[in-house]
This record gives sequence, structure tokens and C-alpha cells, in this order.
Amino acid sequence: MARIAIVGVGAIGAVVAASLQQSGRHELVLCVRRPLPRLTVESSRASVEVQASVLTDPASASPVDWVIVATKAYDVAGAARWLERLRGRGAPVAVLQNGVEHRARFAPYVPADAIVPVMVDCPAERDLPGHVRQRGPMHLRAADDLHGRAFIDLLGGTDVDAVTAADMTTVLWRKLCSNSAGILSAVLLQPAKIMHNEEIAAAARQIVRECVLVGRAEGAELADDIPDEVVRRYRASAPDSLNSLHADRLAGRPMEVDARNGAIVRFGLRHGIPTPCNRMAVALLKAAAGMPESA
Repeated sequence: MARIAIVGVGAIGAVVAASLQQSGRHELVLCVRRPLPRLTVESSRASVEVQASVLTDPASASPVDWVIVATKAYDVAGAARWLERLRGRGAPVAVLQNGVEHRARFAPYVPADAIVPVMVDCPAERDLPGHVRQRGPMHLRAADDLHGRAFIDLLGGTDVDAVTAADMTTVLWRKLCSNSAGILSAVLLQPAKIMHNEEIAAAARQIVRECVLVGRAEGAELADDIPDEVVRRYRASAPDSLNSLHADRLAGRPMEVDARNGAIVRFGLRHGIPTPCNRMAVALLKAAAGMPESA
């Protein structure tokens, strides 16, 4: 049995907690900003009420065997407030966030060899306080190394598709390709069905093409047909489903635009690769949401 702390219990953190509970092998600690009297994850298979200790003050935390960070990418500093006490015995930190900069974000707070980047892909939405709707299976990928394999083992006996990957660079950039198209829903405040509009789909393909080119420059192996695949996947999803950028904008929360499309622009500049569609989409979303311009 492992004692596992989950820092950040939004949609992804809640699904991870419900899945780990399913295994019956672990003690769970939920680290949140506000009291959480109840946490329910509802899927087509079951409705799970998570049983766990809930902490709201980092000063009250004690050492655990594993830390799973499921906060948004922009809230690394908030997550870091928990790490000193939770990592009292040197626990590894699995980072379940969007983007491709997992290690860089946590390098100021955690030794490099204790950071475990994890690709997470799961259609889930927090539709009410303490209630998460999981629309499909959760897929997790971690590096095929000592900590990566140990993290995957935590999910044994659950419904999660959790396996190691030999090439995490490709895994993370491929996920960013998929995420990148979602900025159009956030700009337009339209759910996944907007991808059935041919002009929007064409814009999405170009956004993804830029991501493919930049990802390849970073060493990822990305096929030419990924833009078409991304559009097909959006079209096959529930018409009313919301990606996290869209959901956060609707709720008036900060958005991960800098970790997603903003990263494509930044890495593109590093490699001298133009990314005009991503740059425009980022500018439009930030202006529409009243966010400050990028530095």
C-alpha cells in the first residue's frame, strides 16, 4: 500500500483519485485550497464517491510515498507550497499537466530525478463543486524508467489505461497537437461540435500543422496526418463536450493558454519556425478574456 497525495482536485485529479480508490491498495490524501465535503466522479460505468483525507493547509501535511500534481500548468507555485512537507522522505512527484514543460516547471522545487512527467488524456469536466463527469477512459503515459514504471504500477487493478512509453518527447508533443486545436472552442465559446464547420476545421488543421513542425524540431516523431486525425477525434467526441481552455474561460478561471498554444509559439521562435496561426489564436483568446499580453 502506498500513501499518495493528490495536489489539485479538479476534473483530472478527481478521476485519478477515484481510479486509485478502485484499486483498493492505497491511502489517499487530497490537497485542496478549500474544504471539500464530498467528491463524486460519475461515468458511464459507475458513480464513485472518493474516500480520502482532505487537507487545505500545507502546514498540516505529512510525508507520503508519492505526490501526484494535477493542478493547472499556471498554478505550479501554488502546488509547490505542498511539496516540502509531502516530500519529507523524498517522494517522487508525478506531474499530470498539459503542455511539454513538466520538468522545467518543477525544476525550482523538486530534484530533477524525482520529477515524473505524465501525459494525461481523459475527457472529464467538473460541472458542479465536488462533482466530476468523466466522459471516457483515462489514458496515462510515463517514461520507461524506474520512477515511471513505479508510477504506472500505482494504477494496477484500475480501469485506467496506464503504460510506460519509450519516447516521452513524442508522447507529450502528440498530446499538445491534440490540445492545440481546442483553443478555437475557447475563442468562439463553442463546444466540440464547432469542428464540423469546415472553415473552423481548416483553421484547426493549420494550428496543428504548426505544432507538428515545432514538435519535430524538438525531436518528436509526428506523422503528417496528425492534423486530420485531430479534427476526426473532435468530430467523434460528444457535441457538447468542453475542453479545459473553454471550460475555464466560461467559469472565469485562469487558462493554460501559455502552456499550450503559447508553448508552440515559444518553441517555434527558438527554432526559427513561424507559428502565425497559434500566435493569432493566443492573441485573440487573451484579448477576449481580458488576459495580459505575453511578455
